[in-house]
Amino acid sequence: MSPTKSPEPDPQRFEVSKGTLLLDRAMTHLIRVGGLAVILAVFGIFFFILKEIIPLFSKAEVEVEALMEAPGPENSNSNSLALGVDEWGEKPFLYQGGSAITIVDVETGAREILPVPMLEGVEVTAVSSDPVKRRIAVGTADGRVGSFVVTYGAEFDEEGRRTVVPSVEEEPWFEVEEGAGPVRELAYGEGGSRRIVVVARDLGTSLIELRQKRGLIGGEKLTRAGETAVGDQLGSDVSSVVASNNGKEALIATQSGAVYYFLIDGGEAVLKQTFKPFDGDPPVQMDYLFGGVSVAMTDASGDQKIFSLFRPEGSVDRLFGQIKEFAPVGAGLPIFAPSLRNKSFLTGAGGRLSLRHLTSGETRWEGEASFEPVAAAIDGKTEHFFIAGAEGQIQRYTFDDPHPESGWTAFFGKVWYEGGSEPVYQWQSTGGSDDFEPKLSLVPLIIGSLKGTFYALLFSVPVALLAAVFSASFLPHDMKKVVKPAMEIMASLPSVVLGFLAGIWLAPIIEDKIPSILLVCLSLPVAALLMGVIWCRQPMQVRRWLEGGREWMVMVPVVLGVSWAAWSLGPLLERLAFVYEDPATGRAIADFRLWWPQATGLSYDQRNCVVVGFMMGFAVIPVIFTISEDALSNVPKTLTAASSALGASRWQVVRSIIIPVASPGIFSALMIGFGRAVGETMIMVMATGNTPVTEWNIMNGMRTLAANIAVELPEAAPGSTHYRTLFLGALVLFVLTFTLNSVAEILRQRLREKNKLV
Repeated sequence: MSPTKSPEPDPQRFEVSKGTLLLDRAMTHLIRVGGLAVILAVFGIFFFILKEIIPLFSKAEVEVEALMEAPGPENSNSNSLALGVDEWGEKPFLYQGGSAITIVDVETGAREILPVPMLEGVEVTAVSSDPVKRRIAVGTADGRVGSFVVTYGAEFDEEGRRTVVPSVEEEPWFEVEEGAGPVRELAYGEGGSRRIVVVARDLGTSLIELRQKRGLIGGEKLTRAGETAVGDQLGSDVSSVVASNNGKEALIATQSGAVYYFLIDGGEAVLKQTFKPFDGDPPVQMDYLFGGVSVAMTDASGDQKIFSLFRPEGSVDRLFGQIKEFAPVGAGLPIFAPSLRNKSFLTGAGGRLSLRHLTSGETRWEGEASFEPVAAAIDGKTEHFFIAGAEGQIQRYTFDDPHPESGWTAFFGKVWYEGGSEPVYQWQSTGGSDDFEPKLSLVPLIIGSLKGTFYALLFSVPVALLAAVFSASFLPHDMKKVVKPAMEIMASLPSVVLGFLAGIWLAPIIEDKIPSILLVCLSLPVAALLMGVIWCRQPMQVRRWLEGGREWMVMVPVVLGVSWAAWSLGPLLERLAFVYEDPATGRAIADFRLWWPQATGLSYDQRNCVVVGFMMGFAVIPVIFTISEDALSNVPKTLTAASSALGASRWQVVRSIIIPVASPGIFSALMIGFGRAVGETMIMVMATGNTPVTEWNIMNGMRTLAANIAVELPEAAPGSTHYRTLFLGALVLFVLTFTLNSVAEILRQRLREKNKLV
């Protein structure tokens, strides 16, 4: 009998329907388009951030405008010249030592002469100009001092066009000591109701304090509150003087090169400091920058240094110290004009012009003038600057420098800010006054991000990884069905809730229980290890009482008992080891909060890294646990069964087989946990005190890049330096995470290649 022939398979049963093929092709194209869209979206975000950041590193743009002629009246004196301008930069005024000022209309070039009647028949020998108040103070050949203020008003016609109307307001004369000769150097500073006048004459130098009082029926009266002769305290003739705009301070430079700092205290001028800004040469010009804290000093060779008031170590008084040094301005008569909005200033000499900024220490623009200027001014909006020549020439420059305080040094280097005793990394983007100096160093924020991430991972990584190993390799299946979902549910807790709990509930507890927490952290691992050793040494008859994987039932009472005992013994440890000695009374106080600053020299804050470690760790643990547990559970059972068949113990299987094979997944879990920690916002804002510090002190707070962006971006003016700097912080955060993730991916691939044949 011939064998039965098997039937041929029907070829149609291997065919796929056209609908399935069309759907497969459509989904393939859709996935490709989606992937490209994601890549384009990432690059789009990146380029948007770059677009906002690039202007931070651009220089000032300056445009030269037409030259205007403004020759002074017949009795003018080009050696006594002052230049000022209105807020809009439309009608500058020029005073040339006579009895009138010249107003020039920038648009039409028309000149207007405004008389100053108080100067009729007066020989002016010294002039001082205040760019903030537009006050011109004059000293005369007969020893008198007077002043007048140039004011500007705005009038609008029916069509809304603005017309700037200048006027002159005279202030009363006052006399100094008789017979001392003509006024040679003069400085006038106003600080509200207080004013200070520095007068240097042939036979003496005086500091005069003036007070302005409001009368009962209106009006204000200027009275002399005191006068101090300081000539006998100066070593040589006066070369230049300057007065502060707070009405209290004066600097007098002498031909010997020394500068004398006087402070009005109780109606009398007190010499606070004497210093030499240059090697032997006296400063030929001294000018206060906006805010009245820093002074720019320039000598005859063009060297320029900035001195600022701060408290040196061991001193209770604020004294002047050098904080910046700029490149020489050039040879010739130096000019100077401070901005009235920021720390920018215009300087130069011999026809060379330079626009500079104090905070960044950078030269924003340099150029050459068509004539040698002898005076300069910047308008109130910081949109134009003017220079004037000895013959009455005036030229306006339009400049655009929206981000003068930015730069690589300002963002990533140490900067010596006004009022500080040394260069520091500091972030303080806003202040309470117009003369505030923005501090935009990103270094404290970078350190804060790394610091917060480190302490969060320090707590979460051991707990999450050990829990994942125990759950995947030791825990019975019925318990695992309860534990793993519970851990995953933890990841759904809103971070704002965790931050609220950390700041309101956890931080006060930790503040009083640092010794207890320290004891628990030290004793708990030791107790667990000892209990494990003791349990392993028990006879098999005892260990059989518990099914494999249920040893935790023995461990839990031990852990709870040791934790309770360590927590209770915390006050005893505090009394033994953390005793603060009051330096005033010598009394010993057991208080960790007082002991820590005394023992380490570091600060102690309630919302510190310990709080962040616990709460951020609580937020990161579910992420690391879930991914690690999945990687450990997906190790092929054939490998673990073969190892067990060869006589390996459970721990040997975990250590030699499961962990190496699952190491790429574990590494991915760690990187995802890192990303979760470094990008966290609300917990960092609410649990850290949000203070930008550079210390790696575990007992103080921090401010992270992500938290800083979340807090300050909603209130930052679009297009401002602050706004763009926040985008720079976002780019730094992006580069930081991208770099670490790239390195982590390379390491993960190597681990995968190394263990793929195990």
